[in-house]
Amino acid sequence: MRQITRTLSRSLARRPVLGMAAAVLLLTTSAAWAQTAWPSKPVKIVVPFAAGGTTDILARAIAPDLSKAFGQSFVIENKGGAGGNLGADQVSKSPGDGYTLLMGTVGTHGINRALYSKLPYDPIKDFVPITLVAGVPNVMVINAEKAAANKINTVNDFIKYAKANPGKLNMASSGNGTSIHLAGELFKSQTGTFMAHIPYRGSAPALLDLSGGNMDVMFDNLPSAIPLIKGGKLKALAVTSSQRSAAMPELPTVEEAAGLKGFEASSWFGLLAPAGTPADVVSRIQQEVAKSLASPAMKERLATLGAIPSGNTPAQFAEHIDREHKKWADVVKASGAKVD
Repeated sequence: MRQITRTLSRSLARRPVLGMAAAVLLLTTSAAWAQTAWPSKPVKIVVPFAAGGTTDILARAIAPDLSKAFGQSFVIENKGGAGGNLGADQVSKSPGDGYTLLMGTVGTHGINRALYSKLPYDPIKDFVPITLVAGVPNVMVINAEKAAANKINTVNDFIKYAKANPGKLNMASSGNGTSIHLAGELFKSQTGTFMAHIPYRGSAPALLDLSGGNMDVMFDNLPSAIPLIKGGKLKALAVTSSQRSAAMPELPTVEEAAGLKGFEASSWFGLLAPAGTPADVVSRIQQEVAKSLASPAMKERLATLGAIPSGNTPAQFAEHIDREHKKWADVVKASGAKVD
């Protein structure tokens, strides 16, 4: 009887230990499963502008490498409108499960909060930054035939022509609130010129009308404008960055060309996810994007477009977004631009 009691006591004593071991094993297995379960289906990257623009170009550049790395398709969905707000809003209201991402821009996450009186999403609270993909300068371009007809070869030639023809020039952009729009507004305020702003749902349709002669000027992102510049449809006058671009080093900056001190309006593009997206998913995407951007082939491809790759960490990207909010709030205020 005493032996049976001792055996039973030892058995009961073991149960909590065995139960704890089982729980640890279960948690470990669950953690490992959670780490490998995503993605189990295609992932959507929402581009908040029309196909063919720089946002679209960069999203499509990294998507194949992500598809290869994760074994699932990364599909691009273009949803343009309202300066990128429609696409950004869609993603902000999507589940934070890692299956819907946004290729955000300086407009959606740097400018629009200051420019729009009402924004349907909060660029800080509604998103988790993943990584900055690339930064690019903007370029001041005009229709090549009109430039030749009116002998416009420099930024100063354009300023002179604009002042002599007030109200007759149309300035295209990829949408209200984009850096393309704000670069033009900044140019107008610093030169005392006026051009009617015509917003489009992305760079591609705006460039189409500009190259066709329906628009007069645009401050487009360099990657989407380069093919038309090299094809002779557009004449480039200057880049809007603080330094010349390695892709087109012959072009002066606007500051150099026209003496506009401090003129700078560059663009950037980065991946974000809806708030609540698991940290391990965010980290895995960031690491694979960084690998893609560091490859020699991708570096060469982006260099020809005038884009500067990044691939920074989520924390670094969050800090970048915070700085951009403050910077562009000042630019919007100085330009007087506002969208209701």
